[in-house]
Amino acid sequence: MIAVWIVLGVVAVVALAGGFYSRARARRRRQEMERRLAPEDRQRLEELFPLWRRVPPDLHGRIEGLMHAFLDEKRFEPCGGVEEITRDMALAIAAPACLLIANRSLDEYRRLRSVLVYPDAYRVKDEWGMEDIRLGESWGSGSVVLAWNSVLAGDRNPEDGLNVVLHEFAHQIDQADGAGDGVPELDEQEDYGRWSAAFRPAYKEFCDVVRRGLPSVIDEYGATNPAEFFAVVTETFFERAKKLREEEPELYEELRRFYGMDPAEW
Repeated sequence: MIAVWIVLGVVAVVALAGGFYSRARARRRRQEMERRLAPEDRQRLEELFPLWRRVPPDLHGRIEGLMHAFLDEKRFEPCGGVEEITRDMALAIAAPACLLIANRSLDEYRRLRSVLVYPDAYRVKDEWGMEDIRLGESWGSGSVVLAWNSVLAGDRNPEDGLNVVLHEFAHQIDQADGAGDGVPELDEQEDYGRWSAAFRPAYKEFCDVVRRGLPSVIDEYGATNPAEFFAVVTETFFERAKKLREEEPELYEELRRFYGMDPAEW
């Protein structure tokens, strides 16, 4: 009987500690969300990430708050010769990552614990033991890996529809529900039917376009699988919005609903 009471006591203490930690974390996040970038950081961000100039000003404060909370909660790790994570690196990665969730929540990245930054393309072995060269990747187990030179190139050209940060963090959003399948966690149950009705035929048709060598606003890497299709069309949605809306109106509408933004009107 005494042992039972001891176990119950331990459970109660753990529950109280967990509740205290959750409240403290929520309070800290609210405080970080109130912070804004210093003028010199804002100026530097416009140089590193020109798309920022097109983002509606009424979203700037929200994104800047998310950036502070993001940088406070996620661990950045220098890898492969990167000596330290500079302020430029923090800004150039946090800004597009938080643009994606400007009208959603930082909880979209709840599985993410660390961001690993390499100086340039890095070598890894794939599941078959073959060596592969990568510019970035997203792990459902809690990490995003990025090549810094690719981050810079993608951020500084907001017209080409290619941005490794938008791409890999779209994967994190997709993986938040535990399955990287090209279907992120939607707000309402009925949203899944509409999403499927837009994305499934669009993906099938796009794969056919790629096989036939026809032009498309969407990069051909999107034909790899549905998860890559979602990540690639997310890049396109933010960087080549008007063209995507023209070529794929139903797809564009679903992304507009999901992200709560209409970049074709920026």
